[in-house]
Amino acid sequence: MTAKKSLKVASSQYPIGQPKTLAEWEEKIALWVKNGAATGADLLVFPEYAAIEQAACFGPEVYDDLQATLAKISDIKDARVQLHVDLAKKYKVHILVGSGPSRKADGRFVNAAQLVTPKGAVGEQEKLIMTPFERTWGVTAGGPVRVFKTSIGTFGIAICYDSEFPLVARAMAEAGAEVLLVPSCTERVSGYHRVRTGSMARALENTIASVQSPTVGDAPWSPAVDFNAGAAGIYVPSEHAVSDTGVLAEGTLNNAEWVTAEIDLARLARVRETGEMHNFGDWSVQPGAPTPKVDVEIVKLS
Repeated sequence: MTAKKSLKVASSQYPIGQPKTLAEWEEKIALWVKNGAATGADLLVFPEYAAIEQAACFGPEVYDDLQATLAKISDIKDARVQLHVDLAKKYKVHILVGSGPSRKADGRFVNAAQLVTPKGAVGEQEKLIMTPFERTWGVTAGGPVRVFKTSIGTFGIAICYDSEFPLVARAMAEAGAEVLLVPSCTERVSGYHRVRTGSMARALENTIASVQSPTVGDAPWSPAVDFNAGAAGIYVPSEHAVSDTGVLAEGTLNNAEWVTAEIDLARLARVRETGEMHNFGDWSVQPGAPTPKVDVEIVKLS
């Protein structure tokens, strides 16, 4: 566990719009980062597939065609990440960049999110478990599983559907993750609640915090992110003196806003050993409990 006592997180309920140019999109992101940093947060979290918004900048020949969208957004990934690096340096915050398609050397696409630091370091986690929709789009499973050690804490990233499965998050927690970042993109409220339930369960099982960040709003121009529903949430185990409900903060459904909370990392570390329940330590006691046979790559980000 990190020596830093607490971590202030700002999680975005990010509205998918229809920017006409990349400059307009960049101005929007810069304003969101500025406002997020103004909350005093150490870490800003953007949602899954937020990068797809950039497709609107290239006209209907790109945004009407899902394969053209995947290719174009992948092609401009480096510039998108660099913008967030520059903003992280300017505002002295860590940022989880909104995920988007990334083309591998063999030509297939994965869904990747980047964690960037104020000193310019970049770590990347690819989504591991594909939804039926992604399989239809031609987005494939990525890897490896990574845990990111930074100056403000140690993070795992479970992109949307990944949060609904316990073994990967368990492996991340055993590798030292204190906070699970869950960028999400769900069309229906039911999908939002699935990811919310997964986020809360992973926090409870592993005595860690989890942070969900959703896309919101309608973008009928896009075949990929046309409808978006959700609310940001910051979750911890339901424990006395931590949170009676397991909810540190939640936003208003489908509003465009930042949701913030202070996570007491030191207290969570103590709760693992002295809490009302010992979920993390008692994992192996459950009948048939699997030991996660997941290779986890530890990435140090300066």
